[in-house]
Amino acid sequence: MNCVKNTSLALAAALALFASAGYAAEVTLVGLIGSRAIVVIDGAAPRTLAPGQKTAEGVLLLETQKDSASFEIDGRKRTLRMGQAYSAAASARQSVTLNADARGHFITMGTINGGSVRFLVDTGASFVALPAAEAKRLGIDYLRGERGSMQTANGVATAYRVRLDSVRIGDIALNNVDAVVSENDTIGVTLLGMSFLNRMEMKRDGQSMTLTRRY
Repeated sequence: MNCVKNTSLALAAALALFASAGYAAEVTLVGLIGSRAIVVIDGAAPRTLAPGQKTAEGVLLLETQKDSASFEIDGRKRTLRMGQAYSAAASARQSVTLNADARGHFITMGTINGGSVRFLVDTGASFVALPAAEAKRLGIDYLRGERGSMQTANGVATAYRVRLDSVRIGDIALNNVDAVVSENDTIGVTLLGMSFLNRMEMKRDGQSMTLTRRY
């Protein structure tokens, strides 16, 4: 009995410590003023944060950009665009089920940096990969990225490594996703590669595939 009682007391103490440590359940970017960000945390009144400032809920503002801001939330860097929210509870439940087409390919609509994109799921691609024309349409300044080359079905192509602010399919939204842009447009389609997929639990059942966000 004493052992059970002591275990219960230890568990209660641990839960109390976790609660008092301060973790944000939801963070929404509602405004930007110069280098400062205006956020709503867990539905409370808006507050203004300066770079380097950390709230009692553990939200640290790292930096602001033209229409977004980067935070450290729950120990991870997360970039939010204006009006975008991060929810810890929603992240744990994010999943999407895809159906194969007649050729066995998994194709889905989604967004990159808020712009609509048609993705082909490709577990053989190390990164999300975009043709240059698609990157230009989405407003991605890929020429500022790291220049290199990539192997495609049509041979070696000039490519630039970039980082995407956000990639979304269905209910799954990830920030700061590594990608490559093929300047020669040889890939012909936007590939949803492993820089996105390696953060998923992937389950195949016949002609359907379910992706569930792991982190």
